[in-house]
Amino acid sequence: MSNEVHEGQILAGKFRIERVLGQGGMGVVVAATHLQLDERVALKFLLPDALINPEAVERFSREARAAVKIKSEHVARVSDVGTLESGSPYMVMEYLHGEDLAAWVRRNGAMPVQEAIEFLLQACEAIAEAHALGIVHRDLKPANLFVTRRVDGSPCIKVLDFGISKLTVPGAAPELGMTKTHTIMGSPLYMSPEQMSSSRNVDMRTDIWALGVILYEILTGRVPFEAETMPQLCGMILQDPPRPIHELRPDLPQALQHVVLHCLEKNRDHRFRNVAELAHALAPLGQPAAQRSAERISRVLGAAGFPSAAQPVVSAVSARSGSGTTTNFGASSEAKKSRTPLLIALCLLGLALAGALFFFSRRSATLESLAEAPSAKPVAAAPAPSPPPAAPKVEPQEPQASQEAPLAPSATAVTPGTRPVAKTKTKTKTTGAKPTGATPSPQSVAAPAIDPLDGRR
Repeated sequence: MSNEVHEGQILAGKFRIERVLGQGGMGVVVAATHLQLDERVALKFLLPDALINPEAVERFSREARAAVKIKSEHVARVSDVGTLESGSPYMVMEYLHGEDLAAWVRRNGAMPVQEAIEFLLQACEAIAEAHALGIVHRDLKPANLFVTRRVDGSPCIKVLDFGISKLTVPGAAPELGMTKTHTIMGSPLYMSPEQMSSSRNVDMRTDIWALGVILYEILTGRVPFEAETMPQLCGMILQDPPRPIHELRPDLPQALQHVVLHCLEKNRDHRFRNVAELAHALAPLGQPAAQRSAERISRVLGAAGFPSAAQPVVSAVSARSGSGTTTNFGASSEAKKSRTPLLIALCLLGLALAGALFFFSRRSATLESLAEAPSAKPVAAAPAPSPPPAAPKVEPQEPQASQEAPLAPSATAVTPGTRPVAKTKTKTKTTGAKPTGATPSPQSVAAPAIDPLDGRR
């Protein structure tokens, strides 16, 4: 039976083929018109020669089942499935105007940062819904991201081809012949290291790797791993670090380079845990709408029970700056954990030092106040007994005799009738002689009276 289809051919009695949109070794996609609804649709079906391949049939059925479950606007809608007269299964999808992202990059070259982030976040919205349903795409690449336009003219990414998707929910049917070890599941340039080793033992983080490769490519126009042979390519993906992105695009923000490298960790345990974490890392680098997109992704995965809290990726990578492009986010997270007790100990030590300083400062203040208390008394009492400034003013006043009261009885007791002695004593007082605290003896009082120098003054 001929593998060719032609314009005007009627399929399933209700679809008229208008033109071929694409054709591969096992299937073909055509633009067709639904005769009863007068609506343009995309019709995808297997070629007759592929019907003898059970794996191809299973892939086709898997794609239809996966696509019909995902309701996101960023997945091409599947409206019907059936079987042609030749026995080939077919599916009816929405017709998309535009081109795939691979053709877009070939035509326009490397994309501006904000536009690249917008395109990738739209793809993440579709992948988030798939992951919430337990579906891993396993074949993400620019050729499976279709760039179309909304009614308002804004660009819209559609994720295509869930043909090799994997259902990871409990109770899912086995992959039949698709799990054979000799079968390459996916496009090698975008395959994760674990997918290179075994397509059966992958989870949603293999799609994180592919999204990182896509982001690398649309930002630089190149893929991170390039080789001349398939074995060489596989060896590079399994062992070698990706080519430093700044060599191809030096103007990229450092934070964006870190996000790409985080997606391309060899060990999947060191990548973003889910697309919500990837979206939250990209949102600050994009337009305001990027944050809303990240929040929608978080809600979708959160409703399915997946952790969707963002991790501080940039700080983790910055801590390992100098390690080139060989990334190891697991080591950085372990370093963070190991530093936690140290930080707690430092905080406690700081509190202890602060307490000690406070104690010694209070003690020092107490000692200073005790040291100043005795010296304050002489300073305050010094002006009271000092006679020199007050002596000239009080000399002619009578009350001065009351101040000399202790001396007068002593003089009278010694020589009751001696007037010059008392007069001489008063004069001696006014000249600045300091009074003693004890009662003077008769000899000490009489001595100034016979002093010739005092008489001259």
